[in-house]
Formats: sequence, C-alpha cells, structure tokens
Amino acid sequence: MDSSSVTVLQENADSVKDVFTLRFAIAILLAVLGMLQFGYNTSVINAPQALIEAFYNGTYFERYGAPMDESTINLLWGFTVSITAIGGMVGAVIGAWWSDRFGRKGGMMVNSAFGIVAGIMMGFSKLASSYELLIIGRLVVGFNCGLYTGLVPMYISEVAPRSIRGAMGTLNQLAVTVGMLIGQVFGLTEVLGTDTLWPVLLGIAAVPPLIQLITLPFIPESPRYLLLTKGQQGSAEQALLKLRNKGEVKSEIDEMYREQEMCAEQGQNFGVWQVLSSRTLRLPLIVSIVMHLSQQFSGINCIFYYSVTLFQSIGLSEDDAKYANLGVGGVMVVMTLVSIPLMDRAGRKTLHLLGLTGMCAVSVIFTVAYHYAIKTSQEWLQWASIVSALIIVVFFAIGPGSIPWLIVAELFSQGPRPVAVNIGVLVNWLGNFVVGQSFPPLQSALEEFVFLPYTFLLVFFVIWLFIYLPETKGKTFYEATDLFKSAHDDKDTRITHM
Repeated sequence: MDSSSVTVLQENADSVKDVFTLRFAIAILLAVLGMLQFGYNTSVINAPQALIEAFYNGTYFERYGAPMDESTINLLWGFTVSITAIGGMVGAVIGAWWSDRFGRKGGMMVNSAFGIVAGIMMGFSKLASSYELLIIGRLVVGFNCGLYTGLVPMYISEVAPRSIRGAMGTLNQLAVTVGMLIGQVFGLTEVLGTDTLWPVLLGIAAVPPLIQLITLPFIPESPRYLLLTKGQQGSAEQALLKLRNKGEVKSEIDEMYREQEMCAEQGQNFGVWQVLSSRTLRLPLIVSIVMHLSQQFSGINCIFYYSVTLFQSIGLSEDDAKYANLGVGGVMVVMTLVSIPLMDRAGRKTLHLLGLTGMCAVSVIFTVAYHYAIKTSQEWLQWASIVSALIIVVFFAIGPGSIPWLIVAELFSQGPRPVAVNIGVLVNWLGNFVVGQSFPPLQSALEEFVFLPYTFLLVFFVIWLFIYLPETKGKTFYEATDLFKSAHDDKDTRITHM
C-alpha cells in the first residue's frame, strides 16, 4: 500500500473517530425509528388479510343482520391497504412547511403523536367493532409515515459529516427493511397473526413513535436548521459540539456559511412554485424525481406486497410461501447492512446504476423461470423463481433501496432542500400507490409476464441516470450543487427547450 493510500485511510479513520460520540449514535438511531415505522406498516397489513376481512364481515353482520357481499369486502380491503399511501402523500405535501415550522427534530416529535394515535385506533378497532376506526387509523399512520420519509433523511443528512453521510443515509433503508421483517415475523400465525391477536399486531405501530416522543427531547436539533433557517449560530455550535467528538467545529460552521451565501445568490424564498419554476433547480429536481421513480417502478414493491401470492402461484403451499416471503425480508436486511460501508467508497451513482442494471437482468431470468414453473410445476424451476426473486432484492438493497432517500438532500442547498426533498417523497408515495393498485390488474392481463413492463422501465432509468446523475460521494452540500451545475449546464439547456 502506498503512502497516499495510508494517508487517506488515516484521514477516514480520524474522521470517523471525530464523529461517533454516544449522543450522535443515539440521535441517528432515534431518528431512524421513523423509517422503521414506515417499513413495519408497509408489510404488517398483508399477513392478517383474511382475519381482517372476516372482522369486516362479522361487524357488518352485527349491524345489519346480513353478511357483506364479496365485492364490497374486496373493495373495502383494497381501500384499507391503499389509504396508507394517500395519507403518505398528504404528509409529503406539507412536509417542507412542517420541517421548517417545527424543525427536523421538532417535526419528528410532533409527528410522533400522530403515530401513537394511529396505533391506538387500529389496536382498538376490533374491541370497538368499528372497521371505520381501523381504516382511519391506516390513513393517519400513512400521514405519519409520509412525514417521516421526508424528516428522517433530511435530519440524518444534516447532522452527519460528509465523510460518512452516505453510510448514515443507508440506515434509513436498513430501518425500513428491519421494520418490514419485524412485520412479517409478527404476522405469522405462530406469533400475532391470529383472530385474537391481530389488533395487537396493528397496534404495535404506536411503539416506535412513543419511544421517539419520550427520547427525542434529549438529542440535538439539526445544526444546519438552527444556523441557516433560524439564524441561531450559538445553538448550532452547541449542537455540533454535542454531536462531534472534538473541541472545535469552526470548519463545519464555515461550510454552512458558504452554503448560506449560495442560498443568498439563489434567493431566500423557496416555496413549491419557486422550486418548480427555477431554471437552475430544474435539472436536479428532475433527477430527484427520476431517482424516486426508479425505486418505485423497478417492480420491487410487487415482490414486497405480493410475494406470497407469487410463490403460491408456482405451487408452494400458503405456509411455505409465507416463509419464502420471510427470506425476502431477511435478504433485504443483510444486503442493506452490506451496502453501508460501500456507500462512501463506491459512490452513490455507481451503486444505484449497479443495482438497477442487476435488477433489470435478473428480472428477465425471473420471468422465464416463473413462466415455466407455472407451466410445468417442476421443483427446480420453482427454486429458480424464488432464488431469482431474492437476487432482485439483493440488487435493490445495494443501491436503489436507499440512495433516492439520501441523494435528493445532497443535490440541493439549505433553501430549496425541504421543498425538493418533499417533492421527491410525494413522487415516491404516488409511485407506491400506483404500483400497489396496478399490479393485480396488470397480472391478470399479462399473467406470468407481469414483470416485463418493469424490465423496460429499468432499461430507461439506467440510461437516463447514467447521463444525468452526478456523483456526490465525499462532497459538501455546496460542492455537490456546484458539481451538478457545472457537469450538466449544457444538458439543462437542452431540457429547458424540450
């Protein structure tokens, strides 16, 4: 190893040493509880479907003396699942105002109250014989998660130093995957997936926000928010000193002031219209939107939401399909852990494109194996279908799962950042809703070739992002913004005239 490599490694080691105070670690862990809440409520509703539908039918019979017809049950169930995404979109729409009004940490604290209320509503819906209470609870928890998906990545990106910002940002996705896995495990019949305990399964959604409400007052607010949004230099310095394992933070304060100067050049008022209409912000905003669309329209949610049905269609029993579904959650957790050290070494662009390309290639293999597994029922083709589905999850976890949440905050300075982040979050939730609602009819129309549309979309995303996405690894916020502008000024001109 040459002397320059040794120097770089030593600098990285010193940087990490400067960062990992106990308070910093606790701040990150408490923040990502919001993303764990998002992951848990994404997966937990699937396992008890039959039990909840029986509850709807039984409640209706108690009220009206007649059973609910099957079409109404199906409509009500679909509404129960999709209304969370509607709540998420509402949370995303007001997220920019929320984060500036209450702060990043303060916004999470206020938001935690909605999570607690939602968990209580869902947990007591059966006792109250009210499926309306459960549906409203799902709406409120969607709103709660929608705010978290904007607040948590923003808080982490603003408190983490650039040397490990990518790794810390990946914790967002790790928390989501852990939440999903917990929801899958708790939903098993052997745990809480029973006629008696399913309300407890849904009511557990109140626990992560309750922990946040109690503990968040003891962690610092985002120093960038304190300095650049509130103008409180003393408070910002105190917050940094608590988060860093060093006696001075002048260099970081100076970096923030440089970012403030950039904001002054761009103008101070950044509402939604200002961000949407700004020529200089147009390309980074389009890139941010495409990043989130590449995550949602990669087809991954078809595996997350419908893997049990997919695995049953190739001949697995219901119990075997549920345990295969646990494999999906387990692979997500393991591979997200693997991606954490890679984020600040390989870079955001490299990992995102690698993930999308891998998903594209393996989705073709999955389609072939899935087609012949259904036609022939051969065991080795069943295994080929399951393994290829898991490999798709591996490639998703490498980059597309976490990077859209992280990189949007890096592409914008402090002024437009909250609005840009929440436009991205809104697009993400909208894509989530569209994929969740469109997959069943798409599967009916295309049958075993249902993943081919997502394969074609992945090809488009890989080509487009290869051209327009800059690499932000190791860059300060203002450096990333300048890099983006200088690298793509000519492309911005072409897009402006489209």
